[in-house]
Amino acid sequence: MCGRYTLYTSPAKIAAHFHLHQVQGLIPRFNIAPSQTVPVVRGESSYRELTLLRWGLIPHWSKEEKSPYNLINARAETVATKPAFRGAFRQRRCLIPADGFYEWKAEADGKQPYYIRHHDGEVFAFAGLWEHWEGETGQYIDSCTIIVTAANKLIQPIHDRMPVILEPVDYETWLNPNNNQATSVLTALLKSYPPEKMKAYPVSKKVNRPTNDDSACITPLP
Repeated sequence: MCGRYTLYTSPAKIAAHFHLHQVQGLIPRFNIAPSQTVPVVRGESSYRELTLLRWGLIPHWSKEEKSPYNLINARAETVATKPAFRGAFRQRRCLIPADGFYEWKAEADGKQPYYIRHHDGEVFAFAGLWEHWEGETGQYIDSCTIIVTAANKLIQPIHDRMPVILEPVDYETWLNPNNNQATSVLTALLKSYPPEKMKAYPVSKKVNRPTNDDSACITPLP
């Protein structure tokens, strides 16, 4: 799964990487947690937008905002068929910018957090879905989820799952509304990221608390 991640890359670099007209109002984040508001890229190449959504997808058919269906991750193996995700998979795919994520390894003295990033430290994109939910009294929430798949060889010793990281060349295929029915094309993208392109190292257990949100969270342990 993916339960915490970072996005501290500058707005200018985010705009350039995702071909956005501009990115404003973002602050460096070193410990993004579920239920928080996160930046999401959606729209086709002619007009992509970066917007803020709640992390934890609420299916459009859920009767309540706070329900068992508030889902932070979707499994790649079932995302096209599971009722909570299949509509969003067909029609509401998105990119979730990140520059790293955390995973916890079970050890004798407890769980040790690791920080995992691209080997060059550059920004990348999780494959995501978004959904629009409306309550009976008129309130509405746009929310999102991160798709996860089997861990690659780098992450397997830490955890058995990892978020799907898309290559920039595949961004348009993932976002393109004309691919709504091309399930095989889309699911082919939901694979483990090459381990040689990633780096992982242990970090302080400070990251266990979402209120700790500074660069010390990603500092390698001695």
